[in-house]
Amino acid sequence: MHPEHTPRVPAQRAVEVHQPTPLPPVVAAPAPVVPVQLGTVPTVASIVLPDGRVVTGYAIDPMQPEPVAPKPPVSRAAVNVALGGVGFLAVCSGLLLLTTFIAALAAFVQQLVILAAVIFGGWIAVQVFGASGHRGGTTVNIRKAVIKRNHFHG
Repeated sequence: MHPEHTPRVPAQRAVEVHQPTPLPPVVAAPAPVVPVQLGTVPTVASIVLPDGRVVTGYAIDPMQPEPVAPKPPVSRAAVNVALGGVGFLAVCSGLLLLTTFIAALAAFVQQLVILAAVIFGGWIAVQVFGASGHRGGTTVNIRKAVIKRNHFHG
């Protein structure tokens, strides 16, 4: 039998009962009445639509954006110095790219020279060590006929 299925007497535990405490009702004060001046109440405008309906509402004055403070003028010398700095940066980066391009081009030409030397050297080696002057065929005498590399000489 499992331990949770063994018969035993339930233990007596102390039980605490909590009762909710009611909160006192909140007495809301009436909102203060703000006197409205006659000049601040907007006028009501009515518009008759083409289909005969009437739309009534308050006329709202458009919001005026705040005036933008004028920027101080930039001196001509400061503009020229800034443009000169940008031009100098462009020239320096261009020269850096030019040197990189020249180095890559030199490496490419070097690879082409090495490839040409290998191909030309191989061709020379075949010419020197190849069959020059005599054929490398086997001579066989059959019935007093000389057969040399599939050519019959009688």
